[in-house]
Amino acid sequence: MHTVAVLALDQVVPFDLSTPIEVFARTRLADGSAAYRVRVCAEQPDVDAGAFTLRAPWGLDGLTGADTVIVPGTADPASALTPATRDALRAAAARGTRIASICSGAFPLAATGLLDGLRATTHWVAAGQLADAHPDIEVDPDVLYVDNGQILTSAGAAAGLDMCLHMIRGDHGSAVAADAARLSVVPLEREGGQAQFIVHEHPPTPRGSALEPLLIWLQGNLGRDLALADIAAQAGVSTRTLIRRFREQTGDTPLQWLHRARVRQAQQLLESTGHSVEHIGAQVGFGSPTAFRDRFKRTTGVSPLTYRRSFS
Repeated sequence: MHTVAVLALDQVVPFDLSTPIEVFARTRLADGSAAYRVRVCAEQPDVDAGAFTLRAPWGLDGLTGADTVIVPGTADPASALTPATRDALRAAAARGTRIASICSGAFPLAATGLLDGLRATTHWVAAGQLADAHPDIEVDPDVLYVDNGQILTSAGAAAGLDMCLHMIRGDHGSAVAADAARLSVVPLEREGGQAQFIVHEHPPTPRGSALEPLLIWLQGNLGRDLALADIAAQAGVSTRTLIRRFREQTGDTPLQWLHRARVRQAQQLLESTGHSVEHIGAQVGFGSPTAFRDRFKRTTGVSPLTYRRSFS
């Protein structure tokens, strides 16, 4: 039987902790036998879980002999990882144990150095913080989970469930994983990544900057067919100067900024109106429904109709 050790760190997020416990403990093989044995482990017997205190039956020795170690999210991603826990995770990795994190659990996992040189993800809200704190990690904020073989990371708590089902399918096949998904009342695979959940705000522009009046004008004219020359003319500068100023102050080119603004407005309209996809695409300034669908999916990871079904 495959043993899963769920490592509860201080200030553990309860939902991130309960997700792997529930999904692995309830998974059954074709003959009805349990597929996994689950241990809850912690460095100290009592763990702060916010609204309650958790008593872990296993210490860090519970990681020894485990086939998989899960690191749930913590309410304080910036908190230091204790040397004992760090060494226990590194020792598990050295033994070939599969190690996976859920949500902000990527931060303590990153603190061990096990993610260095790898692609990883975490909740999109914290992705920038993870990338800044650990520049040796390739942080991808758009996906639900990343599987590097021995090391896996996932986005928010629901994405942690997606990752657990992915591991079950790899361990025991699609039929067992599909049964586990049905017990959790979720699809075995979700369309798109976490890009569809990201609130696409514009990069901040300092008030009083040279671009502020232009950005306000652009926001009010998203429905127009605007070329780079039109934007430069409104700003009263050359296209070369316009591109340079945009990159310096927003991190985008003018047309990239415009596309992001149009997709964000389209998201709002898909959430709040019953207008057709074609009408919304034209309303926010895309020249054709095909161009709108293509840009929307490239930005959010899903089609406009799928986005509407999820968020309207």
